Amino acid sequence: MLYYQNLEELIFQRHEILDSDELIVLSGYLGPSPVARLEELPFNSRVIYGMYGSEGIQTSLHNSLIRIQDSVDNLNIFYSQIPVHSKCYAWRRNGQIIHALIGSANFSTNGLTTPYREILAETTRDTFNPLNEYISHIFNNSISCLEIGLRGVQEIIREGAICNMTLLMDNGETHNASGLNWGYMANGLPSEKRGIDDACIPISINHIRQFPDLFPPKLTARELVDVRGRRQRSNEAIELIWDDGIAMEGLLEGTNLVDGVDYPKQISSFPAKNQMGEYLRTRIGVPHGQPLRRHHLDRYGRTDISVTLIGDGIYRCDFSI
Repeated sequence: MLYYQNLEELIFQRHEILDSDELIVLSGYLGPSPVARLEELPFNSRVIYGMYGSEGIQTSLHNSLIRIQDSVDNLNIFYSQIPVHSKCYAWRRNGQIIHALIGSANFSTNGLTTPYREILAETTRDTFNPLNEYISHIFNNSISCLEIGLRGVQEIIREGAICNMTLLMDNGETHNASGLNWGYMANGLPSEKRGIDDACIPISINHIRQFPDLFPPKLTARELVDVRGRRQRSNEAIELIWDDGIAMEGLLEGTNLVDGVDYPKQISSFPAKNQMGEYLRTRIGVPHGQPLRRHHLDRYGRTDISVTLIGDGIYRCDFSI
């Protein structure tokens, strides 16, 4: 069987039809959201980040994975010292593979939730032993994520372009019906269509022109079905890792038309758009349910958020002072 949509649910529900006691995930790149979700499984999981051997790992992603490792009992995270770009998902029983999927989908929100972009295919029984030997070889040349300290991460890190995204309008004030105050209307009253704490990070046309590799063009305009059952149009599923280690799923949504090509217009949290708004209000020190204004940001000490692409649909957001 070949699969090209609903890949996340495929992986997290496959054990229901298998007599397995372990899941092995070998992925070129990782995202924190699906890694944390492994806590839901009724057995142990082992995750191997494949491209560590050649590209290292960004500090923010490493710190997020460490937080997950420390909080999830049935999970062990490893970094391969051999550069590996493979994507393998193997269910084992007593150390032997009983079912496996291989393909192009990284173990990240972006890799698993964008229909038609990536594929996973079932392997045949005659591949189980060679695949098990391959995974064992990679594992024997891997180290635990707990084995490297911050200094080791910083020495090997490769940061991408940093885009400083303002939270203010041209007049120097925060937005009334977008940005930090997406849950309000232009007249300052709560929106009837959105939650009062909904928020987003606006993406300007200048951002797209200056950082063409940071925000990809949108998918085709045809309607797509999200893995969670929601119908959406061409919104890119991403993961956000904040400078304090907090991770959340998000979307690149809305539309900016740039040179005849559709690009996203804002970054939001997903599936709850108020997650970002509540998080930022807490950091700034403003009660939930209250509009955010310029004087709140000035008091906090910052009026922009630095955004960097650090992996497959994984963004680092720096709101530190």
